Amino acid sequence: MKILLLGEYSALHSTLAEGLRILGHEVTVASDGCKWMQNDRDINLFRPGYDFFNSVKYLGKVHKIFAKFKGYDIVQIKNPSFLDLNIKRNLHFYRFLLKNNSKVFLGAFGTDYFWEKLCIENKTLRYSDLFIGEKSLDICKCEWQGSQFKDANIEVAETCNGIISCLYEYYKSYEPHYKSKLAYIPLPINTDLLPFKQKEIQEEKIKFFIGIQKLKSKLKGTDLLLEEVLKLQKVYPKEVLVNKVTSLPWKEYVKMMSESDVILDQLYSYTPAMNGLLGMAQGLVLVGGGEPEIYELIKENYNRPIVNVYPSKEDIYTKLEELIQNKKLIPEISRKSREFVEQHHNYIQVAQQYIDFWKSK
Repeated sequence: MKILLLGEYSALHSTLAEGLRILGHEVTVASDGCKWMQNDRDINLFRPGYDFFNSVKYLGKVHKIFAKFKGYDIVQIKNPSFLDLNIKRNLHFYRFLLKNNSKVFLGAFGTDYFWEKLCIENKTLRYSDLFIGEKSLDICKCEWQGSQFKDANIEVAETCNGIISCLYEYYKSYEPHYKSKLAYIPLPINTDLLPFKQKEIQEEKIKFFIGIQKLKSKLKGTDLLLEEVLKLQKVYPKEVLVNKVTSLPWKEYVKMMSESDVILDQLYSYTPAMNGLLGMAQGLVLVGGGEPEIYELIKENYNRPIVNVYPSKEDIYTKLEELIQNKKLIPEISRKSREFVEQHHNYIQVAQQYIDFWKSK
């Protein structure tokens, strides 16, 4: 099949493309590389600036590129806002794709109207980026609740051929409205590029890795995770080392991660996201999102290696301290973490799941 993947979230589309090509499909990835992450792409949609001159130049570039986006068997957009343009222009280009290609699919890969709606209604999840229990969190502004964003998201969801979610939370946000055209497919990980390094019982310091995105520190909970691991370091100075990195390019980020033992990621998530899975694939222990619901969704009853944390300072510190006090468990968790990624997130296996779903719609 001839496939176009539009937009990027943490190398999801670029990794998916690798698997699809191995399966014999012709794939084009068009994105901005997730900006500073510099993910691989075939067509660069990076917007260099927002002044009048750069805005006109970028819009002209997009029009010229989109003139060639015709005749694809499959087009998949990362989100209703898949271009670095206002939502009305995104909707214009979406309609062009719908008119000129066989099938168009929507990715539920990040924040959108339906995700914010689920968080605001607070009926399904115990916590999210917006609340913990009954307590509201002052983290993000719910920009998708504006009428233009809402209407655009609904139009795309109504008119696309199908919707694919990459996290349990995003699946639950679309399920009440579009269950018949919805699928959950795990994030693709190319383990061929991620050598497994068995983590051993530490005689020296345990290295904790935390990656900070400047604009998303509070949204991902890394501010609280960092606060608690630094507190742990003060209590156990001879046993804890903290590796903190900020907004690194993707490949450099993965390399630095590989040199650690434990990764802290996605405090408010029910599901391991791309960073956590990359760490697990390399044998790191993941402290972050791994609620029972995601294991049940993927039908995993035995291998549940993620050190799941509830988003409270007390629970974070307790789980981190338990790792220090139970070092002998690290080698087994390390091995099981790699096995988990190989079984559920292999990029070729995931690519086949996409193909099967696309064909079914």
